[in-house]
Amino acid sequence: MNQRILVTEDDRVQREIISDILEQAGYEVCSCPDGAAAIEALGDAPFDVLLTDMKMPHMDGLELLRHAKQSAPDLDVVVMTAHATIKTAVAAIKEGASDYLEKPFDKDELLLVMARTCERNELRRHNRMLTRLVDDAVSLGSIVGKSDAMREVFERVRRAVAVSSTVLIQGESGTGKELIARHIHFAGPRAKKTFVVVNCAAIPDNLVESELFGHEKGAFTGAESSRTGKFELAHGGTLFLDEIGDMRLESQAKLLRVLQDGVIERVGGGRPRAVDVRVLVATNRNLKQCVQEGAFREDLYYRLEVLAITLPPLRDRMEDLPYLVSHFKEKIARKLGITAPAIGPDVMDAFRRYRWPGNVRELENTLEQAFILASGDTLRMEDLPEKCRMTSPQAGDIALPPGGLVLEDLEQELIRQALERSGGRIKEAAELLGLTYKTLQYRMKKHDIDRTA
Repeated sequence: MNQRILVTEDDRVQREIISDILEQAGYEVCSCPDGAAAIEALGDAPFDVLLTDMKMPHMDGLELLRHAKQSAPDLDVVVMTAHATIKTAVAAIKEGASDYLEKPFDKDELLLVMARTCERNELRRHNRMLTRLVDDAVSLGSIVGKSDAMREVFERVRRAVAVSSTVLIQGESGTGKELIARHIHFAGPRAKKTFVVVNCAAIPDNLVESELFGHEKGAFTGAESSRTGKFELAHGGTLFLDEIGDMRLESQAKLLRVLQDGVIERVGGGRPRAVDVRVLVATNRNLKQCVQEGAFREDLYYRLEVLAITLPPLRDRMEDLPYLVSHFKEKIARKLGITAPAIGPDVMDAFRRYRWPGNVRELENTLEQAFILASGDTLRMEDLPEKCRMTSPQAGDIALPPGGLVLEDLEQELIRQALERSGGRIKEAAELLGLTYKTLQYRMKKHDIDRTA
């Protein structure tokens, strides 16, 4: 989007020269001969920057600055003065000016100050947008998103809260499976009871049954006392079995009986014990494929799949990225006891290019690391880990959708995105796509793409 600049200068020649320089640089410019006309222009349309002379008849630059800030507090104001003293500059800055130019100045000085001011303006607007995003998103605690995929997840979670059925939560590592399980428990009728977590992949095979069902004293070598299992500990509450796909077949059979009958037996004991436990399970494996390979019991799979929730990887819901960044930005700042740094569009673009194999967990950890290492009040590219600074996708990062794609459709979409990001400027869009100006023009004509579409 082109930045809109309002130039206020009583000298007609100076006003026209300044306006021409800024227009040639790509800015959208409106000019006024005095403060009264400038105030009227500010009331008619929004501007990003007010560039005003300090010494003008009827209303000087400081008075115009005060009026402008009252009507548009976020407006950046740059003052020009031929009487540049420290006192003048300090007075302007105290009144809210962003910068000042000393007359006479050359073209390069003007463009440098405008670029610097507009960059701050864009960064501020971008971060206000990030701050508002979470309010517009759907969320379940730390699970945030607005994409169709996440809305479906939230709807299934809502249904899961309302019933007592077993729930199978599937998704890659780092997608938030345990967070979903915790929400189902704490938003439901068992919220005041115990929530017990068991990582099936972390328990040695020979101790899985003892861990889940408990054991009696002397049940096996080393069992010097009786032990209560996780099912008993979770009585009345919820048992979350994470990485259920790593459980051995023998233990799967015993788990199936508990789910069917609601009764356990401790290892080395013969007395059945009734338990009232809601079971939630999660896995990063494809359980259906595990069934086909004989690594997971088919009857248990269908028992667990009463209500299935599949969490999409972050790379498949990149439209949720700004919402997640905004959410984690505030969360991490509170954790570290710092003011959250501003996050520029270039950093967000880098995040969009990265594939996030560790999903949402990796995003949160990356942001925390970057916040700790940030050298200023703005998160910059050099603050990011090297993996996020890659400017082009690595081999194997580009995945073909399951249904395939039409290359011409993909090319058209990429061209449209590049034009949108460059504000319709073909030269910049061509650079984003790695094409020459003429090649992009040819492809736009071929696909009948208008730069303003």
